[in-house]
Parts: sequence; structure tokens; C-alpha cells
Amino acid sequence: MAEDIDLDDIERRMVGAIDALKREFQGLRTGRASTALLEPITVEAYGAQMPISQVGTIGAPEPRMLTVNVWDKGMINAVDKAIRESNLGLNPMTDGQLIRIPIPELSGERRQELTKVAAKYAEGAKIAIRNVRKDGMDGLKKAEKDGDISEDDQKLYAGEVQELTDKYVSQIDEAAKQKEAEILQV
Repeated sequence: MAEDIDLDDIERRMVGAIDALKREFQGLRTGRASTALLEPITVEAYGAQMPISQVGTIGAPEPRMLTVNVWDKGMINAVDKAIRESNLGLNPMTDGQLIRIPIPELSGERRQELTKVAAKYAEGAKIAIRNVRKDGMDGLKKAEKDGDISEDDQKLYAGEVQELTDKYVSQIDEAAKQKEAEILQV
């Protein structure tokens, strides 16, 4: 096998796209409290943007309640503001150094909006997979052109790259369907 053709690297990059999609899905509300909901939020702290998990402890003491125990009293307003501006539809309440965030019921309209956002995330992941596929195919064509591999080997490897692409695109479709069902569940 030529050095340009690394099917393991292609697969690793495709797995990376799936992992990124799962992280994005964790940030979508489903009506249940999940600490992952707050993880993408960044807070203006000490002159820099920091993940909320680096300024306080995130907890889910009840199925419909999240809490952030802010370590530095001076950061409470910044954390509160970051949560309000996160477009998650959350309304935090400050109680000393503890910020309580009730998770409201999702309206039918909001659920539909979230399913569209989930579909958009899934489409972005599919585009990433296709870009990895394109890079792999371009590498194969270049290797054949340079004489590193035969035309038969190029077709064999191209088939394997396409199989990987199909496998990961179907995983994205399945994850999107699962997330949509989770969002629509009342």
C-alpha cells in the first residue's frame, strides 16, 4: 500500500465528525435536565472566554433543574449573563453563589425548531464526512497518477473509502433520528 493512502486516518477523521455531532447534540434541549446542556456555554472571565465548567460546578439535582455553583463571587453576574444569552431559552435564578436554572417544558413549536437545528447539525456532519471522502479519493487518484498504485488498487481502495463513507453517513442518519425522537418526546 502506498504511503499516501491511509484508510485508518480516513476512518479516524470520519469518527471525529461523528464525535463532534454527538457533542453538538448534547447541547440541544430535550426537556430533561442534562449538565451537557451548559457545557458549550462560554463565560467572559478574567479577560478571556472560558467554558462554564471552569468557573463553577454544574449539577442536575432534579430532572427539571440544573445548578451552577460558581466558585468566585465576582463571576456570578457573568455566568448568569452567559446562560441568558446562550439561546437555550433558560432563565437562571441567582441564590448566593448558586445559580438555579429551571428547565421549562418545551412548547410544540420550540420542539419543531430544535428538530430543525438537529437536522442542520446532522447535515454539517455529513458534509464533513463527504469532505474526508473527497480528500481520500483525491489522494488515491494522485497516487495512481504518480504510479504509486495500480488502477486496480485505486479502484479497490476507492471502494473501501466509499464503504466507510456509507457506514458513517448511516450512523449520522440514525443519530439524527434518535435525537429527533428524543426532542419530540413529551
